Amino acid sequence: MVPRRIFLLVICTLLLFLGIYTWNQRTGQLDRLCAGAGLEFAGGVMRGADSVRHSLRGLWQEYVDLRMVREENDRLRIQLRTLRKDLDDTREDMAELKRLRRLMHLAYRPAWPAIASRVLAWRMGPNAALNTLMLSNGYLTGAAPGTPVVSWQGVAGRVLKSGPTTSVVLLLTDTGSRVSVITSEGRVQGIVAGGGPGMPLELRFVRQNSVVHVGEVLLTSGLDSLFPKGIPVARVTSISSGASSRAGASVLSIQAEPLVDFNMLEEVFLLQRPDDSISPEKGDVYTRRTPVSADQEMPEPYGSAGQKQRVGQ
Repeated sequence: MVPRRIFLLVICTLLLFLGIYTWNQRTGQLDRLCAGAGLEFAGGVMRGADSVRHSLRGLWQEYVDLRMVREENDRLRIQLRTLRKDLDDTREDMAELKRLRRLMHLAYRPAWPAIASRVLAWRMGPNAALNTLMLSNGYLTGAAPGTPVVSWQGVAGRVLKSGPTTSVVLLLTDTGSRVSVITSEGRVQGIVAGGGPGMPLELRFVRQNSVVHVGEVLLTSGLDSLFPKGIPVARVTSISSGASSRAGASVLSIQAEPLVDFNMLEEVFLLQRPDDSISPEKGDVYTRRTPVSADQEMPEPYGSAGQKQRVGQ
């Protein structure tokens, strides 16, 4: 029974196949259907492969672009750091140029040649024995002891000690500093003395009837032969009545502030005396004394050796 059913199934299948074949030969529909189905299948496979290919290509391109962008960013970062450094250097050069231009515009006497010097170190404050600066010039390069030191703002001090290529400057604010000055308006003479760290300057030996105003600028008088005449030194901040000297003359108690900002000093000028009279071997240029009152003798550093002057003489 079973073989007969199989035989009938085979016969029916063959008849169906022959029928479909005959129908396809007459119409061609089956060929078109199979061709369309195969084409769609192949198209789907190709579209999938192309999509994968494009995706992989896109990923690779993005990776390459990312690498290029990263390398470009690294290059730009290096360039930015270089440009920032160049900008900082340019700003520093511009600031130095402005300071040097201000220095060059100072109208000092032509007879006093000026040599530029750079500040190497500061020593100021209550823990310092002296208020001093260290400069990059020594007695071989125009910084002999006693040489006047000025900035674009005015008097900074004078050279205290010097080696061949470096020197130490005693600042205007040190208690051992003395500068002969004259007021800019009333032409009143006096001596500016340093008050020490954080203390004002004192204008000494000014008679009671002298006309001095708060805010008036004190200029070097040139009488001490240490500074050229007319360099700004300080500005008067307060005036009060002082004590009387032994000679019976009443004097004013006048305080002043230096015009130079010593904390900001970077470059200074060393003024060379016309006669070249000071050398490393000649005389002391600094003598620390007890505070000078109106009836005491004038300080020695600004007078000739052995010569002293009393107020009222």
